Amino acid sequence: MTRRFSKLIESKISLKPSKKEKNRNNYQAEINVLNSEGNFYKIIITIPAYNEEKHIGKVIQEINLVMNKTNWHYQILVLDDGSTDNTKEIAINNGAKVISNKINIGLAKTFQREMDFCKNLNADIIVHTDADGQYPPRYIPMMIESILDGNDLVLGSRFGNGIYYGTIGKKLGNLFFAKVFSLLLRKKVHDTTTGFRAFTKEIAQLPVKSKFTYTQEQLIRAIRSKKVVKEIFIQSRETRKSRLFRNIFEYFYRAAITILKVFI
Repeated sequence: MTRRFSKLIESKISLKPSKKEKNRNNYQAEINVLNSEGNFYKIIITIPAYNEEKHIGKVIQEINLVMNKTNWHYQILVLDDGSTDNTKEIAINNGAKVISNKINIGLAKTFQREMDFCKNLNADIIVHTDADGQYPPRYIPMMIESILDGNDLVLGSRFGNGIYYGTIGKKLGNLFFAKVFSLLLRKKVHDTTTGFRAFTKEIAQLPVKSKFTYTQEQLIRAIRSKKVVKEIFIQSRETRKSRLFRNIFEYFYRAAITILKVFI
């Protein structure tokens, strides 16, 4: 039973899964909890996508496979960033709600739109993941449980005890910024750039002003707002080359500018 919501447990409670079942990612008997309005917590799983017709269908199918083993009420929301392929149609055919940008506006601005839609949909918990399949959905129930246990922002971390598949340059860049970030905020964080995260509606209301990426800015604002941040170590998958930056030097420059702007 969670600390924060122990008084809001539904009167009719199903049995919790055994430890063996949890190890198999079988969450068929989760406890349902109620929010402050007396309704079931509304969970929205968000996926920003740009020309991801090769992956988006499988990602949605995997999420449904995992979440349908729980009793949680959830909705998948795809933010189509002006795709020119069949991303939108495939997402709809797999049961997702799709919001489309008329043109490609980039990840940071799409994330800002995503937060606005989640607030309009009265989301209690948002789980944010990528459309390329890098982050295995089997970790989503653990991240949601961690939010229900009192954490405000839960990161799916690929470093530390996690496993990361990517270029050595990207790995070193991520480790460098994690070190700098930890020193600046006096909190150990292993993966500041992970796009796999779960958070409360209060975190969703924090401003994100960067034009480059949301990951580090959201994390900085959460910690400076005294929110509780936790990492869950994950084993990521190897995926395509990043579209966010052309090379590691561009990433270093733009990420450094983002961090400085938040602190100044």
